[in-house]
Amino acid sequence: MKRLAHWAFVLMLPALGGCATASAPVAGGNNPGLLSDYNHAMFSFNMTVDKAVVRPVAKGYVAVTPRPVRTSVSNFFSNLGDVPVTINALLQLKLGQAARDLTRFVFNSTFGVFGLFDVASGWGLPPHEEDIGMTLARWGVPEGPYVVLPFFGPSTLRNSLSPVVDGLYLNPLYYYPNTTVSWSLTGLKVAEERAQLLPLDSNLDQAYDPYTFLRDAYLQHRRYVLDQNNPPPPSKKPALTPLQRQLLEMQGGQ
Repeated sequence: MKRLAHWAFVLMLPALGGCATASAPVAGGNNPGLLSDYNHAMFSFNMTVDKAVVRPVAKGYVAVTPRPVRTSVSNFFSNLGDVPVTINALLQLKLGQAARDLTRFVFNSTFGVFGLFDVASGWGLPPHEEDIGMTLARWGVPEGPYVVLPFFGPSTLRNSLSPVVDGLYLNPLYYYPNTTVSWSLTGLKVAEERAQLLPLDSNLDQAYDPYTFLRDAYLQHRRYVLDQNNPPPPSKKPALTPLQRQLLEMQGGQ
């Protein structure tokens, strides 16, 4: 994916916002004043783009693509995602995990035919989640305010670099010389990711406050992932609603 191609196509998370009733606010999730106005406006923009473009494309993709092919497509992009995961693990000095992630990438790229098949998981090398936001957190950078990014959806100030760093500069597709191919693969990636969320669209009309729900689910999820390095007492772990857990599991257990 080249430069603005990723920004122009990637849109998955905003559609999650309408899939449940509002949950209890997460501490630090409210942004008074101008930032709150911006976030609500950008959330509405992302939802409009999703309904007008991304969702119809995802439905068409599902209609013409057999499930086994979709699984291989998902595996292919997941395999590419192991590259930024490995690099971020190294930046966090998680040398053992980085070695396992690199081995997973090599195995799936070779024995798994360019990542079309996830053979590594069956060999005791499950996927991990790492990104530049988690790396910055590891080195003491504060979370910052909640912010909704154009096309990419929910984020925090600390994690707002992820679409550029992880999605572009650490992504092998960014360096592929054929721009047409990289654009096409980026569009395919978005279609597959959005297609995985189509079963949840029926809940959209039941949403009480989509913006608040998505914000709280995202912040709870991010803090849960970060807590894996320093687990809090069980009593302090954020409680997720069943639907929130389902949504987060669909994002890779994140």
